[in-house]
Amino acid sequence: MILTPHLVEIAFKGKRKEFFLWDGEEAPRVESPVIVEVDRGEDFGRVHAIGERAATRCGGCAHGCGTAAPERHVLRAATPEDERRALELPAEDESARRKASERVKAHSLVMKVSDAEWQWDRKKLTLYFTAEKRVDFRALVRDLASAFRTRIELKQIGVRDEAKRLSGIGRCGREYCSASWLPELRPVNLQVAKDQHLSLNPSQISGACGRLMCCLRYEHEYYVQSRKRFPKEGRILVTSIGEEKVIANDIFGDRVTLRGPEGDTRVVPLAELKQELEQRALVVEEHEEEAPVAEPAGDAVLEDETPARASRMITPLPGETPSAEATDRRPHRRRGRRGGRRGRPGGETPPPSRPEGE
Repeated sequence: MILTPHLVEIAFKGKRKEFFLWDGEEAPRVESPVIVEVDRGEDFGRVHAIGERAATRCGGCAHGCGTAAPERHVLRAATPEDERRALELPAEDESARRKASERVKAHSLVMKVSDAEWQWDRKKLTLYFTAEKRVDFRALVRDLASAFRTRIELKQIGVRDEAKRLSGIGRCGREYCSASWLPELRPVNLQVAKDQHLSLNPSQISGACGRLMCCLRYEHEYYVQSRKRFPKEGRILVTSIGEEKVIANDIFGDRVTLRGPEGDTRVVPLAELKQELEQRALVVEEHEEEAPVAEPAGDAVLEDETPARASRMITPLPGETPSAEATDRRPHRRRGRRGGRRGRPGGETPPPSRPEGE
Protein backbone atom coordinates (compact mmCIF):
# COMPACT_ATOMS: atom_id res chain seq x y z
CA MET A 1 0.00 0.00 0.00
CA ILE A 2 1.45 3.32 -1.11
CA LEU A 3 0.87 6.21 1.31
CA THR A 4 0.34 9.71 -0.02
CA PRO A 5 2.56 12.19 1.87
CA HIS A 6 0.76 14.97 3.72
CA LEU A 7 1.56 18.63 3.02
CA VAL A 8 2.38 20.51 6.23
CA GLU A 9 3.55 24.06 6.95
CA ILE A 10 6.26 24.40 9.61
CA ALA A 11 6.95 27.60 11.57
CA PHE A 12 10.44 28.48 12.81
CA LYS A 13 11.91 31.32 14.82
CA GLY A 14 11.19 34.86 13.65
CA LYS A 15 7.84 33.99 11.99
CA ARG A 16 9.73 32.14 9.25
CA LYS A 17 7.63 29.41 7.62
CA GLU A 18 8.30 26.70 5.03
CA PHE A 19 6.41 23.73 3.54
CA PHE A 20 7.42 20.09 3.96
CA LEU A 21 6.02 16.61 3.31
CA TRP A 22 5.00 14.21 6.10
CA ASP A 23 5.29 10.53 5.13
CA GLY A 24 3.29 9.10 8.04
CA GLU A 25 -0.22 7.65 7.87
CA GLU A 26 -1.77 10.57 9.75
CA ALA A 27 -0.70 14.20 9.58
CA PRO A 28 0.79 15.65 12.79
CA ARG A 29 -1.29 17.90 15.01
CA VAL A 30 -1.02 21.68 14.79
CA GLU A 31 1.60 23.19 17.15
CA SER A 32 3.28 19.81 17.59
CA PRO A 33 7.14 19.96 17.55
CA VAL A 34 8.94 18.19 14.68
CA ILE A 35 12.44 17.79 13.26
CA VAL A 36 12.67 18.66 9.56
CA GLU A 37 15.22 18.21 6.80
CA VAL A 38 17.13 21.37 5.86
CA ASP A 39 20.24 22.25 3.91
CA ARG A 40 23.19 20.29 5.35
CA GLY A 41 21.46 19.28 8.56
CA GLU A 42 18.31 19.26 10.68
CA ASP A 43 16.19 21.97 12.23
CA PHE A 44 13.48 22.26 14.86
CA GLY A 45 10.02 23.72 14.18
CA ARG A 46 6.34 23.47 14.97
CA VAL A 47 3.44 22.54 12.72
CA HIS A 48 1.54 25.65 11.62
CA ALA A 49 -1.01 24.31 9.10
CA ILE A 50 -2.09 20.95 7.67
CA GLY A 51 -4.62 19.62 5.18
CA GLU A 52 -6.61 22.00 2.99
CA ARG A 53 -5.39 25.06 4.84
CA ALA A 54 -1.77 24.12 4.15
CA ALA A 55 -2.58 23.48 0.47
CA THR A 56 -4.31 26.86 0.16
CA ARG A 57 -1.46 28.71 1.82
CA CYS A 58 1.11 26.85 -0.27
CA GLY A 59 -0.49 28.19 -3.45
CA GLY A 60 -1.09 31.75 -2.25
CA CYS A 61 1.62 32.70 0.26
CA ALA A 62 4.86 34.38 -0.69
CA HIS A 63 6.87 31.49 0.79
CA GLY A 64 4.65 28.87 -0.87
CA CYS A 65 5.73 26.44 -3.56
CA GLY A 66 2.73 26.98 -5.85
CA THR A 67 1.34 23.89 -7.57
CA ALA A 68 4.57 21.89 -7.19
CA ALA A 69 5.12 19.76 -4.11
CA PRO A 70 7.99 20.63 -1.75
CA GLU A 71 11.16 18.56 -1.98
CA ARG A 72 12.06 18.35 1.71
CA HIS A 73 10.41 16.10 4.28
CA VAL A 74 9.62 16.06 7.97
CA LEU A 75 12.04 13.55 9.48
CA ARG A 76 10.28 12.73 12.74
CA ALA A 77 8.36 14.07 15.68
CA ALA A 78 10.50 15.91 18.22
CA THR A 79 11.28 14.28 21.57
CA PRO A 80 11.36 16.07 24.95
CA GLU A 81 15.17 16.14 24.68
CA ASP A 82 14.90 17.86 21.28
CA GLU A 83 12.60 20.48 22.77
CA ARG A 84 15.01 21.08 25.66
CA ARG A 85 17.86 21.73 23.21
CA ALA A 86 15.62 24.06 21.21
CA LEU A 87 14.84 26.12 24.34
CA GLU A 88 18.55 26.84 24.74
CA LEU A 89 18.83 28.43 21.29
CA PRO A 90 17.35 31.92 22.03
CA ALA A 91 20.13 32.70 24.54
CA GLU A 92 22.77 31.51 22.09
CA ASP A 93 21.17 33.53 19.30
CA GLU A 94 21.40 36.75 21.30
CA SER A 95 25.02 36.09 22.20
CA ALA A 96 25.86 35.46 18.55
CA ARG A 97 24.11 38.68 17.51
CA ARG A 98 26.13 40.75 19.97
CA LYS A 99 29.43 39.23 18.83
CA ALA A 100 28.52 39.79 15.19
CA SER A 101 27.67 43.45 15.90
CA GLU A 102 31.10 43.93 17.47
CA ARG A 103 32.80 42.47 14.40
CA VAL A 104 30.74 44.75 12.15
CA LYS A 105 32.00 47.80 14.03
CA ALA A 106 35.56 46.49 13.81
CA HIS A 107 35.24 46.25 10.00
CA SER A 108 33.61 49.75 9.84
CA LEU A 109 30.62 48.50 7.86
CA VAL A 110 27.43 50.57 7.60
CA MET A 111 24.97 47.83 8.54
CA LYS A 112 22.85 46.80 11.52
CA VAL A 113 22.66 43.18 12.69
CA SER A 114 18.98 42.73 13.58
CA ASP A 115 18.77 39.07 14.55
CA ALA A 116 20.71 35.82 14.66
CA GLU A 117 19.36 32.29 14.27
CA TRP A 118 21.24 29.11 15.06
CA GLN A 119 20.20 25.95 13.28
CA TRP A 120 19.00 23.24 15.67
CA ASP A 121 22.03 21.02 15.04
CA ARG A 122 24.43 24.07 15.31
CA LYS A 123 25.76 23.48 11.80
CA LYS A 124 24.74 26.89 10.45
CA LEU A 125 24.34 30.42 11.83
CA THR A 126 22.13 32.86 9.92
CA LEU A 127 22.56 36.59 10.58
CA TYR A 128 19.87 39.05 9.45
CA PHE A 129 20.91 42.65 8.89
CA THR A 130 19.53 45.91 7.48
CA ALA A 131 21.45 48.45 5.43
CA GLU A 132 20.53 51.40 3.24
CA LYS A 133 23.10 50.56 0.58
CA ARG A 134 24.87 47.50 -0.71
CA VAL A 135 27.54 46.21 1.69
CA ASP A 136 30.66 44.20 0.84
CA PHE A 137 30.80 41.78 3.79
CA ARG A 138 33.12 39.11 2.38
CA ALA A 139 35.85 39.86 4.90
CA LEU A 140 33.27 39.91 7.70
CA VAL A 141 31.99 36.44 6.77
CA ARG A 142 35.50 34.99 6.93
CA ASP A 143 36.04 36.62 10.31
CA LEU A 144 32.73 35.29 11.70
CA ALA A 145 33.36 31.78 10.33
CA SER A 146 36.68 31.59 12.17
CA ALA A 147 35.09 32.96 15.36
CA PHE A 148 32.04 30.63 15.50
CA ARG A 149 33.59 27.59 13.74
CA THR A 150 30.46 26.95 11.65
CA ARG A 151 28.83 27.92 8.38
CA ILE A 152 27.82 31.62 8.29
CA GLU A 153 24.99 33.03 6.16
CA LEU A 154 24.16 36.75 6.04
CA LYS A 155 20.74 37.87 4.78
CA GLN A 156 19.79 41.47 4.13
CA ILE A 157 16.16 42.28 4.98
CA GLY A 158 14.04 45.43 4.92
CA VAL A 159 12.82 47.39 7.91
CA ARG A 160 9.33 45.91 7.61
CA ASP A 161 10.75 42.38 7.60
CA GLU A 162 12.82 43.34 10.63
CA ALA A 163 9.69 44.41 12.51
CA LYS A 164 8.05 41.14 11.50
CA ARG A 165 10.93 39.07 12.90
CA LEU A 166 11.40 41.00 16.14
CA SER A 167 7.69 41.74 16.74
CA GLY A 168 6.45 44.37 19.18
CA ILE A 169 3.43 46.37 20.33
CA GLY A 170 1.88 48.95 18.03
CA ARG A 171 0.14 52.21 18.92
CA CYS A 172 -3.16 50.33 18.97
CA GLY A 173 -1.94 48.29 21.96
CA ARG A 174 -1.75 45.01 20.07
CA GLU A 175 1.07 43.00 18.51
CA TYR A 176 2.28 44.04 15.08
CA CYS A 177 -0.03 42.74 12.36
CA SER A 178 2.97 41.59 10.32
CA ALA A 179 4.22 39.52 13.26
CA SER A 180 0.87 38.15 14.47
CA TRP A 181 -1.34 37.21 11.53
CA LEU A 182 -0.54 39.13 8.32
CA PRO A 183 0.51 36.47 5.77
CA GLU A 184 2.20 38.80 3.29
CA LEU A 185 3.70 42.30 3.48
CA ARG A 186 1.97 44.21 0.69
CA PRO A 187 3.31 47.65 -0.36
CA VAL A 188 1.60 50.71 1.12
CA ASN A 189 1.95 54.08 -0.63
CA LEU A 190 0.86 57.61 0.22
CA GLN A 191 -2.12 57.46 -2.15
CA VAL A 192 -3.82 55.05 0.26
CA ALA A 193 -3.76 57.73 2.98
CA LYS A 194 -4.98 60.40 0.55
CA ASP A 195 -7.99 58.31 -0.49
CA GLN A 196 -9.01 58.00 3.17
CA HIS A 197 -8.46 61.74 3.84
CA LEU A 198 -5.96 60.98 6.59
CA SER A 199 -3.25 63.27 7.82
CA LEU A 200 -0.19 63.19 5.58
CA ASN A 201 2.12 63.79 8.53
CA PRO A 202 4.60 60.86 8.44
CA SER A 203 4.79 60.69 12.24
CA GLN A 204 1.04 59.99 12.45
CA ILE A 205 0.65 57.37 9.72
CA SER A 206 3.99 55.51 10.10
CA GLY A 207 4.57 52.42 12.18
CA ALA A 208 7.46 51.36 14.39
CA CYS A 209 9.48 50.35 11.33
CA GLY A 210 9.39 53.92 9.96
CA ARG A 211 7.23 52.95 6.97
CA LEU A 212 3.52 53.53 6.41
CA MET A 213 1.39 51.33 8.63
CA CYS A 214 0.14 48.07 7.14
CA CYS A 215 -3.38 48.68 8.52
CA LEU A 216 -3.88 51.55 6.05
CA ARG A 217 -4.76 48.97 3.40
CA TYR A 218 -7.50 47.26 5.41
CA GLU A 219 -10.30 49.76 4.64
CA HIS A 220 -8.87 51.23 1.45
CA GLU A 221 -11.11 49.15 -0.83
CA TYR A 222 -14.17 50.20 1.18
CA TYR A 223 -13.30 53.89 0.76
CA VAL A 224 -12.75 53.51 -2.98
CA GLN A 225 -16.07 51.72 -3.56
CA SER A 226 -18.04 54.06 -1.26
CA ARG A 227 -16.80 57.27 -2.91
CA LYS A 228 -18.17 56.14 -6.28
CA ARG A 229 -21.69 56.88 -4.96
CA PHE A 230 -20.83 60.48 -4.12
CA PRO A 231 -20.16 63.48 -6.37
CA LYS A 232 -16.53 64.52 -6.59
CA GLU A 233 -15.40 67.20 -4.20
CA GLY A 234 -15.03 70.57 -5.92
CA ARG A 235 -17.74 69.84 -8.50
CA ILE A 236 -20.47 72.42 -9.20
CA LEU A 237 -24.02 71.03 -8.95
CA VAL A 238 -27.28 72.72 -10.00
CA THR A 239 -29.73 71.95 -7.20
CA SER A 240 -33.13 73.37 -6.22
CA ILE A 241 -31.39 76.39 -4.69
CA GLY A 242 -29.05 77.02 -7.62
CA GLU A 243 -25.40 76.35 -8.30
CA GLU A 244 -23.62 74.82 -5.29
CA LYS A 245 -20.12 73.46 -4.84
CA VAL A 246 -19.38 70.10 -3.21
CA ILE A 247 -17.15 70.75 -0.17
CA ALA A 248 -16.96 67.34 1.60
CA ASN A 249 -18.45 63.84 1.55
CA ASP A 250 -19.31 61.82 4.65
CA ILE A 251 -19.27 58.20 3.47
CA PHE A 252 -20.23 56.84 6.89
CA GLY A 253 -23.26 59.14 7.37
CA ASP A 254 -24.21 59.33 3.65
CA ARG A 255 -24.16 63.13 3.74
CA VAL A 256 -22.78 65.78 1.39
CA THR A 257 -21.67 69.29 2.41
CA LEU A 258 -22.53 71.97 -0.18
CA ARG A 259 -21.63 75.67 -0.40
CA GLY A 260 -23.72 78.20 -2.28
CA PRO A 261 -22.57 81.22 -4.30
CA GLU A 262 -23.04 83.54 -1.28
CA GLY A 263 -20.79 81.38 0.93
CA ASP A 264 -23.51 79.69 3.01
CA THR A 265 -23.10 75.93 3.55
CA ARG A 266 -25.59 73.17 4.12
CA VAL A 267 -25.43 69.43 4.78
CA VAL A 268 -27.73 67.30 2.63
CA PRO A 269 -28.33 63.52 2.81
CA LEU A 270 -27.08 61.76 -0.30
CA ALA A 271 -30.54 60.34 -1.17
CA GLU A 272 -32.15 63.79 -0.92
CA LEU A 273 -29.42 65.33 -3.08
CA LYS A 274 -29.99 62.73 -5.79
CA GLN A 275 -33.74 63.51 -5.76
CA GLU A 276 -33.03 67.23 -6.18
CA LEU A 277 -30.74 66.57 -9.14
CA GLU A 278 -33.31 64.27 -10.78
CA GLN A 279 -36.14 66.80 -10.34
CA ARG A 280 -33.93 69.56 -11.72
CA ALA A 281 -33.13 67.42 -14.79
CA LEU A 282 -36.86 66.78 -15.40
CA VAL A 283 -37.68 70.50 -15.22
CA VAL A 284 -34.98 71.30 -17.76
CA GLU A 285 -36.27 68.62 -20.17
CA GLU A 286 -39.87 69.89 -19.93
CA HIS A 287 -38.74 73.45 -20.57
CA GLU A 288 -36.83 72.40 -23.69
CA GLU A 289 -39.87 70.52 -25.05
CA GLU A 290 -42.25 73.50 -24.54
CA ALA A 291 -39.93 76.06 -26.17
CA PRO A 292 -41.37 77.19 -29.64
CA VAL A 293 -39.40 76.36 -32.75
CA ALA A 294 -38.99 79.35 -35.19
CA GLU A 295 -40.15 78.60 -38.78
CA PRO A 296 -38.58 80.40 -41.78
CA ALA A 297 -40.73 82.90 -43.74
CA GLY A 298 -42.09 81.86 -47.13
CA ASP A 299 -40.42 84.69 -49.08
CA ALA A 300 -37.03 84.22 -47.42
CA VAL A 301 -34.32 82.26 -49.11
CA LEU A 302 -33.18 79.30 -46.95
CA GLU A 303 -29.54 78.96 -46.19
CA ASP A 304 -29.36 75.46 -47.59
CA GLU A 305 -30.81 76.45 -50.98
CA THR A 306 -28.47 76.12 -53.92
CA PRO A 307 -27.33 79.19 -55.92
CA ALA A 308 -29.26 77.96 -58.97
CA ARG A 309 -32.56 77.94 -57.03
CA ALA A 310 -31.84 81.39 -55.59
CA SER A 311 -31.20 82.80 -59.09
CA ARG A 312 -34.52 81.41 -60.33
CA MET A 313 -36.37 83.15 -57.51
CA ILE A 314 -35.08 86.60 -58.57
CA THR A 315 -35.37 86.07 -62.36
CA PRO A 316 -38.28 88.21 -63.76
CA LEU A 317 -41.09 86.55 -65.62
CA PRO A 318 -41.68 87.41 -69.33
CA GLY A 319 -43.29 90.88 -69.67
CA GLU A 320 -42.24 92.02 -66.22
CA THR A 321 -39.71 94.68 -65.35
CA PRO A 322 -36.67 93.46 -63.48
CA SER A 323 -36.58 94.56 -59.90
CA ALA A 324 -33.93 96.86 -58.55
CA GLU A 325 -32.42 93.99 -56.61
CA ALA A 326 -31.99 91.98 -59.77
CA THR A 327 -30.49 94.89 -61.75
CA ASP A 328 -28.09 95.80 -59.00
CA ARG A 329 -26.69 92.29 -58.88
CA ARG A 330 -23.30 92.31 -60.57
CA PRO A 331 -21.96 89.26 -62.34
CA HIS A 332 -19.16 87.42 -60.59
CA ARG A 333 -15.82 88.22 -62.16
CA ARG A 334 -12.88 85.91 -61.91
CA ARG A 335 -9.75 87.75 -61.08
CA GLY A 336 -6.45 86.76 -62.56
CA ARG A 337 -3.08 86.62 -60.94
CA ARG A 338 -2.51 90.39 -61.40
CA GLY A 339 -6.00 91.35 -60.33
CA GLY A 340 -8.85 92.02 -62.74
CA ARG A 341 -7.00 92.51 -66.02
CA ARG A 342 -8.65 89.55 -67.72
CA GLY A 343 -12.22 90.61 -67.13
CA ARG A 344 -12.39 94.22 -68.33
CA PRO A 345 -15.70 95.57 -69.77
CA GLY A 346 -16.14 94.94 -73.46
CA GLY A 347 -13.42 92.39 -73.54
CA GLU A 348 -10.88 94.92 -74.82
CA THR A 349 -7.25 94.13 -74.51
CA PRO A 350 -4.85 97.04 -73.85
CA PRO A 351 -2.47 97.72 -76.78
CA PRO A 352 1.15 96.67 -76.35
CA SER A 353 3.51 99.41 -75.26
CA ARG A 354 5.75 100.88 -77.95
CA PRO A 355 9.45 101.03 -77.41
CA GLU A 356 10.91 104.49 -76.91
CA GLY A 357 12.26 106.35 -79.96
CA GLU A 358 9.51 105.31 -82.41
